[in-house]
Amino acid sequence: MKRREFIKVSTLLGTSAVVSPTFLLGGCSSKPLPGTGAVSSTPTICDMCFWKCAGHVYQEDGELWKITGNDDDLHSGGRLCTRGTGGPGAYLDPDRLKTPLMRVTVDGRQTFQPVSWDEALDYIADKMRSIANEHGPENMLMLNHGAGSSHFRHLLRAYGSDSHAEPAFAQCRGPRDVGFRLTVGESASSPERTDMANARCIVLIGSHIGENLHNGQVQTLAEAINRDATLITVDPRFSVPAGKSRHWLPIKPGTDLALLLSWMHVLIEEDLYDHDYVERYTIGFEQLKDHVRSYTPEWVYLETGIRPEVIRETAHEMAKAAPATIVHPGRHATWYGDDTQRSRAIAMLNVLLGSWNRKGGFYIPERVALPSYPLPEYPEPRYTTADAYPGKWPFASQGVTNGVIDASVGDDAFFKGWLVYGTNLPQTIPGVEQQLEAAVNSLDLVVVVETMPSEMTGYADIILPECTYLERYDELRNSGERAPSLALRMPAFEPKYYSKPGWWMAKQLGHRLGLDEYFPWEDFSEKLDWQLQQVGSSLEEMREIGVKNFPRKTPLHFREGARVQFRTPSRKIELYSKQLADKGFDPMPVYTPPEPVPEGFYRLNYGRMPAHTFGKTTNNPLLFELAPENQLWVNPLVANEWGLESGDYVRLGSPNGVVSNRIRVRVTERIGPDSVFMAHGFGRKSRRLKLAFGAGADDSSLMSNIKVDPIMGGTGMRAYFVTFVKVTPAGAAS
Repeated sequence: MKRREFIKVSTLLGTSAVVSPTFLLGGCSSKPLPGTGAVSSTPTICDMCFWKCAGHVYQEDGELWKITGNDDDLHSGGRLCTRGTGGPGAYLDPDRLKTPLMRVTVDGRQTFQPVSWDEALDYIADKMRSIANEHGPENMLMLNHGAGSSHFRHLLRAYGSDSHAEPAFAQCRGPRDVGFRLTVGESASSPERTDMANARCIVLIGSHIGENLHNGQVQTLAEAINRDATLITVDPRFSVPAGKSRHWLPIKPGTDLALLLSWMHVLIEEDLYDHDYVERYTIGFEQLKDHVRSYTPEWVYLETGIRPEVIRETAHEMAKAAPATIVHPGRHATWYGDDTQRSRAIAMLNVLLGSWNRKGGFYIPERVALPSYPLPEYPEPRYTTADAYPGKWPFASQGVTNGVIDASVGDDAFFKGWLVYGTNLPQTIPGVEQQLEAAVNSLDLVVVVETMPSEMTGYADIILPECTYLERYDELRNSGERAPSLALRMPAFEPKYYSKPGWWMAKQLGHRLGLDEYFPWEDFSEKLDWQLQQVGSSLEEMREIGVKNFPRKTPLHFREGARVQFRTPSRKIELYSKQLADKGFDPMPVYTPPEPVPEGFYRLNYGRMPAHTFGKTTNNPLLFELAPENQLWVNPLVANEWGLESGDYVRLGSPNGVVSNRIRVRVTERIGPDSVFMAHGFGRKSRRLKLAFGAGADDSSLMSNIKVDPIMGGTGMRAYFVTFVKVTPAGAAS
């Protein structure tokens, strides 16, 4: 028997009978209008995606009524998106984790058994002490996503481990941030530092604003369109922003870098670039000029399918509006395995336009100088996360998820324990199922902290049920924005069932590990109040207003002609990267044609939908009602070849024989005949998710032969192919 079998069904479920959505939704309904009771509100920071919009939670007689945006918040602009208003569903979801669970073996079968908090925490603390004594604390790894992870990161650093990896780096925005740092010395930030409020031309290259619903950016993009800013969208799919664009460029998948280099060719060869900006702030222009000379629009047309006159026209549009032009850096940037170089090209194109840190291009974000709570210094770890995979990915600024999973396999594995917070690794990381299983069966301890059952909870030794964001304090939001601001998340309700806030769990574990000096507060609100008082506010004030804006102390943009030093080795913007050259990489982006699509297969394209944040919300009863499953976009030519109609169900197969759940077909000319498209986050395998279980198909499971960015370890997630395996006509039995 395996040390850890994947547990699909807990004994707590009893039977696995199907439960109707209507029944579940009945427990989650909220009143559309207040009645006659007393209405009150508390401030919050939305946790339905990772944009962190501030809002207000309204109660009537202590019962949840609604959640709205905070008018003073730049993230939300006073409005919440579809997901944000679906927050009540997260709180009221009957499938929530309710009590600590421990893996046990009963009659030769592994299952989960409810245990007390003391039993669960004692078990974890004993295992962590053993790992520290036998191997060192650095061998305890944290894998995390989400604001609440900061409590456990603090715990592990106090314990002596700074080993951590966040899938958002290697599976999302890491290549973008590394590419920009290598070029301009800073990341593109989160939220992205795009000055769309003043832009006259916005270029979206694979950025699906309007489908990913990053709230503040959706609003500012809509405002830019309304004032007739030029919108250029590059996408093989006719996405939502493509439908709002002056120019839609239906590019051949995998050829984006060729287009970016061709745009640079046009700007330089036709003398349309910002001479003064380039001369004042950059090094390597002559090398770049030579490098892009061969990337003519005529040559690039053969690669991308974008006509030469369109390449030139759109380059002219960018130059005409510059420096109030933004070539958007995107957010999800892990595409084809060469993504750092593609992000470098985006940064370089913005530099040629003179838009970096100039009005209408990019602004300089500013945070509040919020003091850290006075605590003892953390112990100095003997090892870093990168020591687990020495010599790989030299420019990775965070732990690389695939690397730490590989480093957890075997009796001599580097890592001996995992604490997994808020990240569902089986769905987040493509093609990882076998290696993940090998890793968890090598570990001495697997702890999963979650609000909902997930595929990852099926691999845990201990599952700790965290209360939802409506029931807890977390760290203050202090993100860089146009104006510095702080926002408060505080509990609107007591935790349901036997769930607990993350800060409480971390403190209790710290106590058991002899780390009390790192957790001097009885309640986390004490820490927040101390921090707020240092900047002229208080917890009392923030409970009333939720968001406090502060005056900027630095300019929003470069002063024209100012002398500026960049955070690069040369103190200049580096069009030619000596850093890359010294490590054996191309100093400037080089285009490599994509792998051709195999006969009978189609490129798998994936993205987001407005109703859901990937798998995080697919079981939310309110959002499930809007989008219960994903759909497969299929071009009419392909549909005709396979005899498909809209509403039919199909199963997809990968080249290595993986077969998906069934997924409903949508026949549409909004995608080309070489690709299919689905939204990510569906096809859930945890039976405890009574709504989401089995609904739609999971794209990640179909991805194999993973392409990894050699510069920083990002996992390419748009370089895979599928074919149709089984077709079920609409109305027929599955």
